[in-house]
Amino acid sequence: MCTSIVVNRKKTIVGWNLDLLNMEYRVRPAEEGVYIEINDSAEGWMPLFGANARGDFVGMPTCWPYDRRSDPKEEGNHVIMLDIDFLLQKKTLDEVKEAAQNGPVFSVPGVTFMSALSDAEGNVLHIIPGQGCLYYEKPEYKIMTNFSPFKQDSEQHPWMGWDRYHKAEEMIHQAPYNFDVQDCFRILRAVSQEVCPTVVSMVFDVQERTVYWCENREYEKISSLKLEAGCEKHEQETH
Repeated sequence: MCTSIVVNRKKTIVGWNLDLLNMEYRVRPAEEGVYIEINDSAEGWMPLFGANARGDFVGMPTCWPYDRRSDPKEEGNHVIMLDIDFLLQKKTLDEVKEAAQNGPVFSVPGVTFMSALSDAEGNVLHIIPGQGCLYYEKPEYKIMTNFSPFKQDSEQHPWMGWDRYHKAEEMIHQAPYNFDVQDCFRILRAVSQEVCPTVVSMVFDVQERTVYWCENREYEKISSLKLEAGCEKHEQETH
């Protein structure tokens, strides 16, 4: 379960709730980005989510229900590797889009991981392995929870996040034109989860190249990092 939000109004603001159960994670601030990493038994710490100094953001919600068409193929692109290459600035959004449009994209056996990607211009790319991809040139807003945008609510699952999607959409419609970091945190707080708990809430002010985040729904303890050369520390702030 997760929620991804991109809003293009006065500025581009990206929001992300990582809802995670029984997996080890860490937030790693670095000069070139802020990464949420998952500890994989085979690969070690993998940077799967977060923002980089180029202005890109990567989220990877799980699609419920699972779709067997996302299972690995003999040829194609692995959605996780596309996301990591984008987050680590090894590929641009256009290069990821080209790969997703011109060849099969697969996930891991039995799990359909999706991609919610955005760049410094506010363009958005959603990839649903085995189903296709959707590209939006600087949309007013885009939301992704845990259902396939190709299927909408035609298939049901308790974790699909249909309610979270519409709650976020309602709050975006009610928010002012100068939608900002705190507006995004209000939405992330409203759609945060406890059963599959929200372990990280992250907001990226793209124009300012500043990442804000908190852990375990402690919204009064927000950390921040401005992504620029020579900046290796993050400041603890209270809002």
